[in-house]
This record gives sequence, structure tokens and C-alpha cells, in this order.
Amino acid sequence: MEGISLAPQVLFYIKSFPVTNSFFWAVFLSLFLIIMHLIIRIRLKEIPGRLQNAFEVLIDGSYSLVKSVMENDKKAKKALPLIFTLFIFIMMANLATFIPGQSAISIKTPNGNVPLFRAIMADYSLIFIMTMISVITTQIVAIFVYGPFGYIFKFINIKELKNFFLELLKGRLKLGLLGQGFLDLFLGLMDIVGEIAKIISLSFRLFGNIFAGEVLGAVFLFLAPFIAPLPMQFLGLLTAIVQAFVFSILTLIFIKMAGDIGPEEVNS
Repeated sequence: MEGISLAPQVLFYIKSFPVTNSFFWAVFLSLFLIIMHLIIRIRLKEIPGRLQNAFEVLIDGSYSLVKSVMENDKKAKKALPLIFTLFIFIMMANLATFIPGQSAISIKTPNGNVPLFRAIMADYSLIFIMTMISVITTQIVAIFVYGPFGYIFKFINIKELKNFFLELLKGRLKLGLLGQGFLDLFLGLMDIVGEIAKIISLSFRLFGNIFAGEVLGAVFLFLAPFIAPLPMQFLGLLTAIVQAFVFSILTLIFIKMAGDIGPEEVNS
């Protein structure tokens, strides 16, 4: 059994830019999705055909789900393009690995024969970029909702410490304010850790499942080539769809949480 590489293999270089097999596959898939979108948009009809009808059902179902989470029609319309794009791209990238015969296509490089195609989501660098887009979008939403200073004070809450020192200047020692101030600072630090943890949880969940699927598929194919591959393929198909849904819905929930203002924020 050939060794399974954690990093994608380089196919060729454009000047100093390395084009890996996963990047090549991602560009190919992106162009395919763009072309499909243009074809559907050009051929829009009053009475939809099968392809248009399928996409309308998919988009309408996605909008209903996003609206049910956001609980606001205006916010749902703003969030839908990002969430739907993430879901479609991840799902299609995962399903594309099941196209038969692609593993047999390779090109010759200075480092030997390299497979032309590789699972896109088994490349952590791409997943990391998608995760950063998701997390940065969440932070931008929070800044718009709370304002720049309100956003900073979510993480560095010194309100009670300020009140403690104001009371101290008046000759009143209120240790409760001091304790609450340090607790607020600690909770703010935990919020910062939580925002960083989103990057790890989102990216590692998707990467781990897809890469593990590649490894298990190769192992079972080697151990039991005529028995194990079929059930593993069905499990892989289920994982491909579920992981796309999980990544996109978690992004939606993070955006919803960032855009929510509780009564304590409104009155502060």
C-alpha cells in the first residue's frame, strides 16, 4: 500500500507559486460550479425544468433553514449567500472524490508520478482559509452590532473595576465590585479563548473527518479489496454531506450569536 501524504503533492510551479493537486482540483471544481451557475441563470424560465426546479428547491430549503436560525428575514437574506456557498462547495468537493477513475490519473514530476486529483478537504490549508473567512465574518458582524468599542469591551470588561476605584476614591471599600471586576476580566479572557477555539474546532472537525476517511478507505481497500470498499463508500457519501452541513450550520450559528444583543447589552 502506498503511503498517504498529509500534505498535498506539488504538480508544477507558476513562477515561485506551487500548484498542488488539491489546489488544482479546487480551481477545477470552482470553475465547474461557476459555469453551472451561469448556465442555470441564463436558462431561467417561468416554468422550470428539472435542473432549475432542483436548484430552486435546494435554495428555498436553505433559505428556510437560515431564516429559522436567524429569526429575521433581513438577516437571513444577508447570511444566505455565504452559508449556501460554503455548503455547496464543501459538499461538491467531498462528493467529487467519488468520481471513478480519478485516482488512476497522474502526471510525471521531478519527484516522480503524482496523482492529478486529491480530496480538496484533505488539504488543511484550504480548510483553514475557509475557517478564517467564517470566523472573520463573525467578528465583523459583532463589530457592526456592538460598535468598535463595544466589541473591545466584550473581551476587556473593566466596568466594575472602574466602579470599585470610583467608590474607593469616595472612601468606600466595596470588595464585591473588585471581585466582580476580576471575574469580568477572566470571562473576557475565556471569550477570547473561545473565539480562537472556533478556528480549531471548525477546521479540525472537517479536516479530520475527510482525511480519516481517505486513510480508512485506503486501509480497507488494501486489507479486503472485494468486501470492505462498498460499505466504506456509503459511509463516505454520508460523511461528505453531513460534514458540509455541519461546517455551514456552525458558521451560521456563530454569526447568529455574534449578531444577538441581550437586554444587558442594550441597557449598558
